[in-house]
Amino acid sequence: MTDLKQALGVCRGGFASVGFFSLFINLLMLVPAIYMLQVYDRVLSTRSGETLLMLTLVVVFLFVIMGMLELVRSRMLVRIGNRLDTLLNGRLYRAMFRRSLIGNGATSAQPLEDLASLRQFLSGNGLLAFFDAPWVPIYLAVLFLFHPWLGIFATASGLLLLALALAGEKLTQPLLAEAQGEHIKARELAASNLRNAEVLHGMGMLPGIMNRWSRRHHHYLAGLSRANDRGEALGNVSRVLRLLAQSLILGLGAWLVLRAEMTPGMMIAGAIIMSRALAPIDRLISTWKGFVAARGAYGRLDALLKQNPAEPARMSLPAPRGEILVEGVAVAPPGCRVPTLRGLNFAVSAGEHIGIIGPSAAGKSSLARVLLGIWPPLAGTARLDGADVAQWNREELGPHVGYLPQDIELFEGSIAENIARFGEVDTQAVVAAARKAGVHEMVLALAEGYDTLIGPGGAGLSGGQRQRIGLARALYGSPALVVLDEPNASLDDRGEYALRAAMTSLKREGVTLFVISHRTHLLKSMDKLMLLRDGQIQLFAACDEVMARLTAKPAVRAPLASGRVAAVAGGRPAQVRPASGGEDQDESTG
Repeated sequence: MTDLKQALGVCRGGFASVGFFSLFINLLMLVPAIYMLQVYDRVLSTRSGETLLMLTLVVVFLFVIMGMLELVRSRMLVRIGNRLDTLLNGRLYRAMFRRSLIGNGATSAQPLEDLASLRQFLSGNGLLAFFDAPWVPIYLAVLFLFHPWLGIFATASGLLLLALALAGEKLTQPLLAEAQGEHIKARELAASNLRNAEVLHGMGMLPGIMNRWSRRHHHYLAGLSRANDRGEALGNVSRVLRLLAQSLILGLGAWLVLRAEMTPGMMIAGAIIMSRALAPIDRLISTWKGFVAARGAYGRLDALLKQNPAEPARMSLPAPRGEILVEGVAVAPPGCRVPTLRGLNFAVSAGEHIGIIGPSAAGKSSLARVLLGIWPPLAGTARLDGADVAQWNREELGPHVGYLPQDIELFEGSIAENIARFGEVDTQAVVAAARKAGVHEMVLALAEGYDTLIGPGGAGLSGGQRQRIGLARALYGSPALVVLDEPNASLDDRGEYALRAAMTSLKREGVTLFVISHRTHLLKSMDKLMLLRDGQIQLFAACDEVMARLTAKPAVRAPLASGRVAAVAGGRPAQVRPASGGEDQDESTG
């Protein structure tokens, strides 16, 4: 059973209560018809004012009860919708996060809107039509008791309206689904454009990119208009037929009264009961668009939760020391089957500092994601302290890992909250991380210090400031493994000096460190250097040895092209691939 069905199953008791209240509400719906029947056939014939008064008082009391039941039923539906949201929102958020992590950058918040759409349908009047619809046969049975012809006429009218509702579903559902898909794509495109507003404005790209959005939005409006045109046409026909049926049943009742086959009270009561019998069908037609939208939302939510199942509970492991073992790893970006890394084998002892170099697209950032368990390998295993990285409980492992990606992303909140990773802010730990990253004085120079609020994406800070605060976040707490991807890309001389001091501090504390950089002068203090090229390890050895080989003349570098073992990393040979001709030193080191 899927998570969505389980959540609806938990709400089953609430739906049963709504159905129980619907029983009494629909029974009370017969009160107006019975009242009219008694007035016409009893009060008018006996001319008894006392009887009329008592009937009226009873009817008023029953209507008050019905109103209270309606109020309770509506509030119960609201609570059911809220409970469903509460049961699913955490699981859904994690599924969205997982999809964004392994789904090639899918960052749409559409699933949250789908959950809101489903909750609103379950909490609104549209669902009440489904609770009232089972009572239609009972109303029709009462009409058959009055006279068979009344029952036959009402049944035929109801079947005709139901056929129109089903026809509307067949004609509008594909168009609405297509329009909704275009609407989601247009909204995602607009959100992406807004995130890159500076680039669009700076290079005058707004007209072209807006035309691209306009085309998608136009397709959405066109599809929605076609669906609405068909739906409204069928809706108008349905409303006209319902009003016509309510009038014609009076004519049929009058004809039967003239033939002395029923009383005038039955004629009026029959018209009221038929109106009530057709009301759920009419409500279904009027809320059909909402039902189709809710069904589409349900399908998308169910698919998302199936594609991203909840992670199983994992046994807690001891705090890691930082030992890394990579065995036969091949990895590709999410959604792609062409590996960017393949055949990786190396080992790193706890406390070692490893520099990773290589030309662009060599797979350096991919390796960082593998080490942190962000991307699952296509083959092989990346181990931390002997355990597959994927086996670690991520919430427990997180405090022992520090990561500074190429694209620094700070989040809306204070600087202290960002450094503390939005957990409970430990003031001393925040300041310690800031000092280690060399950013403490910079933060104090801001107007609000550590309480300075950052806008979405780090708005209000320069690129260098964001990178230095991101470094402090990576060093927060006591990480055993730290991965820095181009940590000096936006730093000035002062910031780079602070970065080197932080790396020295990590070495002193015995923290395992991986640093990816195109600037080899930052990596001179590393224990070992790893040269990646075309997704494979070309060289992995002591820093001085790798530097010497990279700075050697081509004649000296020739042995690297022989295909022999260049170095042994943790007891595992790193095979050297022949270097392609014409590559200069800058390309080799990136």
